[in-house]
Amino acid sequence: MHLIVVGLNYRTAPVEMRERFALSEQEMPLALQGLKQTTGFLEGVIVATCNRTEIYAVVDRLQLCGHYIRAFMEQWFKIPRKEFNSHIYMYEDDRAVEHLFRVASGLDSMIIGETQILGQVKDAFLLAQEQQATGTLFNRLFKQAITLAKRAHSETSVGESAVSVSYAAVELGKRIFGRFDDKKVMIVGAGKMSELTAQHLHANGAKEVFVVNRTVEKAEELAVKFEGTAMTLDAAIGRLKDVDIVISSTGANGFVVTREHIEAAMAGRKKKPLFLIDIAVPRDIDPACGDLPNVYLYDIDDLEGIVETNMAKRRKEAAIIEEMIDLEQEAYQQWYATLGVSPLIRALQEKAAGIQETTLDSLLRKLPELDDRQVKVIRKLTKSIVNQIIHDPILHIKEAAVEKRGDEAMKLFVQLFALEDEVDRVRAEEKSEEKAKKASHAGASSSGTATAAATATGSVLDIDKLLSQLAGALR
Repeated sequence: MHLIVVGLNYRTAPVEMRERFALSEQEMPLALQGLKQTTGFLEGVIVATCNRTEIYAVVDRLQLCGHYIRAFMEQWFKIPRKEFNSHIYMYEDDRAVEHLFRVASGLDSMIIGETQILGQVKDAFLLAQEQQATGTLFNRLFKQAITLAKRAHSETSVGESAVSVSYAAVELGKRIFGRFDDKKVMIVGAGKMSELTAQHLHANGAKEVFVVNRTVEKAEELAVKFEGTAMTLDAAIGRLKDVDIVISSTGANGFVVTREHIEAAMAGRKKKPLFLIDIAVPRDIDPACGDLPNVYLYDIDDLEGIVETNMAKRRKEAAIIEEMIDLEQEAYQQWYATLGVSPLIRALQEKAAGIQETTLDSLLRKLPELDDRQVKVIRKLTKSIVNQIIHDPILHIKEAAVEKRGDEAMKLFVQLFALEDEVDRVRAEEKSEEKAKKASHAGASSSGTATAAATATGSVLDIDKLLSQLAGALR
């Protein structure tokens, strides 16, 4: 078995291409069902956001299955392969595990340390579980990735510093005023930057927001999104005396707010401070405004300095998370390696237990005069002897399984203890148990007639389990 991820993201594909690979919530279950029909597919999760579409899969063969997954993408999204081949990437095994850990932790995001992707990865995994698209490997891997990402954000400050100009403007306002819920904010301009700024302000508690634009209709479109008040630029100049914060981002060629405007506003403010943030290029606010008493003016260069400082902080925190990822990746590799050895261990334990029971039965036939207490003591002693004998071999095969030549060590282990038949039986039982578990889960999630059928199936499964237990007891 192998782990692969095939996908495209903001680094490898322009937005026009990423849009063509978008998946809605309604489409995702159907896409997972289609993916499950792919040749060589064993387990899978689809992570689809505005910045990436990635298919994580457990497959039986690497390159051939990579080909089949690309074929699935071609058919499902109805995009010829030649149009997207140059935009996709494929990572295998350890590299795929590392990639998932980086994605979930926010280290592969456009903005380092953003937390939204964690929720998106978690939702994608839970949906794949519901659709019976995951199994032993991905149930472990995705839970580990989600836990790691939570630790990364709780144990570091990677997501705490503003790393966009619009967010930095709001953070700067918080440093000066502490809170926004009792402040009046004026946003000059109704473009994308202004919308992002209004979004951050609203999220931080600003309740009274004025949105200003030369065209009042454009201002109204933005104001309604954030329960604000729209007004024209001329009307806004007369309201400067009433606001605490002005954030300006227009496409004007000259100053929108002049020194004279601010002088007139400050005359009636009784030394109450006015905070001006100019994030426009060319500038909207006359730099001379910053020379006035109780007026604090910051421009795009000031904010970009804050952003760069904060990006440096995030990169430093990201380095700590990289170390956490290395440790988690090593832990997953060790678990994965020992996964293959568990049937061997179980086979040895069951063979040893069988020998102990056979020997004990023979002994009891030869010594019929033993009472119950003596039989109990002998049974306990013989079981202890067997467990002590197999303890060290089990310990050593666990250690050997994670080494480079682990497969050879496991083959030798099977040969030394003549476990071929026992291992085959154990693996068959484990497959049967996994199928029963999936059937039980599918039955529990159905309704109506399907529920009644699932209940009947559950009864049959219980009888099979009971017969299996009886057979084990008689062995």
